[in-house]
Amino acid sequence: MTFRLAHLTDPHVGPLSRPRLRQLMSKRATGWVNWSRGRKLTHDMEILAALVADLRAAAPDHIACTGDLCNIGLPSEWETARIFMEGLGEPGFVSFVPGNHDAYVRGSLKGLLDAVGPWTRDDAGRDKVFPYLRRRGPLALVGLSSAIPTAPFVASGRLGGDQIRAAERMLSELAAEPERPCRVVMIHHPPHVGGAKAGRNLTDAHAFEAMIGRVGADLVLHGHNHVGSVAFLMAPGGRRVPVIGAPSASARGGALKHCAGYHLYEIERTGTGFSLTATLRGLLPEGGLGDLGTLTLRA
Repeated sequence: MTFRLAHLTDPHVGPLSRPRLRQLMSKRATGWVNWSRGRKLTHDMEILAALVADLRAAAPDHIACTGDLCNIGLPSEWETARIFMEGLGEPGFVSFVPGNHDAYVRGSLKGLLDAVGPWTRDDAGRDKVFPYLRRRGPLALVGLSSAIPTAPFVASGRLGGDQIRAAERMLSELAAEPERPCRVVMIHHPPHVGGAKAGRNLTDAHAFEAMIGRVGADLVLHGHNHVGSVAFLMAPGGRRVPVIGAPSASARGGALKHCAGYHLYEIERTGTGFSLTATLRGLLPEGGLGDLGTLTLRA
């Protein structure tokens, strides 16, 4: 049986309401200027709506959304984010992890998670707790939060030792099951060393890599860079774990790799693990949406 998993990220849902003056007494001031001068044109809500419609028409069995629903963490964005998530799918059908723009200033992440918490609810009924575990078909989805508030012009993320240790226990226990599930890790920041430049990187990527080296995973999904990318981490037994980033779901772009897109995975159990096929769908050079390439992997 083939399980179809869709992955989209960085929708940066708009438009933004005009902030009150007191809301700009923080990092939001520079964010508002950046949004007004260019980002509002880069992230096109008509493109996002068309991409979501295309994704839903592909009839995936589940959807992973890896963060940056928000732009500058305004309270008005939290309701907009909830409406977007409802349009994407009901909470049991969509799994969400937050990004750096969702934690833009102190208090932003809590406000967002209060609005979209059901999309982080684990199999035990808890929400807004990371890491979380959701089982869907042959998949075990492990959701991590790398979202932390940072200084102006900094967009880095961090997991922290407690979260990494909890994820390690979770992945280890899943690996020990008689019929091991396909372990899919979801995170916003590229979790490998060199995945993003300093100031935009996951600051404890070395610790994440070491954890995967001890217990393994079958697939790691991330966003943040607004481009499609493929990397690999080493796992026990010399296995390579694919680490795949998706483009922004709303980017107009100026080059193909910067245009809006999402990945559609077909995952099948094999005798020794899982076969993974990832198809990138997004904006075509001639207009409209279509296939932009396929990648076949083995986990």
